[in-house]
Amino acid sequence: MNPRILTLTVASAALLAVAACNKPAETAPAADATATDTAAMAPATTDPVVGGASMSPSDTIVTNAAKASNLTTLVSAVQAAGLAETLSGPGPFTVFAPDNAAFEKIPAATRESLMAPAGKADLTGILTYHVVPGRLTAADLAAQATAAGGTAELTTVQGGKLKVMVNADGSVTLTDAAGGTSKVTEADVLQSNGVVHVIDTVVMPG
Repeated sequence: MNPRILTLTVASAALLAVAACNKPAETAPAADATATDTAAMAPATTDPVVGGASMSPSDTIVTNAAKASNLTTLVSAVQAAGLAETLSGPGPFTVFAPDNAAFEKIPAATRESLMAPAGKADLTGILTYHVVPGRLTAADLAAQATAAGGTAELTTVQGGKLKVMVNADGSVTLTDAAGGTSKVTEADVLQSNGVVHVIDTVVMPG
């Protein structure tokens, strides 16, 4: 072979090799920013917390109440009155649930009397006065109150009437047959068989 041609061939091969080494690396396709942003923006679904415990909407009123550290007195009262099975049933029920502090407002001697076997009938009457048939959220209560001119009257499972008023700040106040009032402190705790509204005072049927 002609020495000049051989030299040109070797030089060309060397240039091609250098060009191949200097070729920029292919850039990997960028991640789908839209998908990432959508995932980041998706709202976290969390169950409401009562008494430091998560209230699952798939559990019953009794099961959820038993988890809450601030509803232990109510749970004990429900058991003493023999209402646990009823409130674990399909319902639905709307329960105005007094917290432990609400029961503390009742004199100790009265509480002990109600929790005794001899007080079961009276205890049952008080507890069922806190239960209304159906699932009534805060929005439902507000709608009923508005339709009734500001105060709705609910018929409880006990048979007595319980008045509900929605205040200007959106809070809900109950007025019992004896004229006592109680404020809803935690509303719309959904249950598999109804809804619970935690209240700060035990309401009395009269």
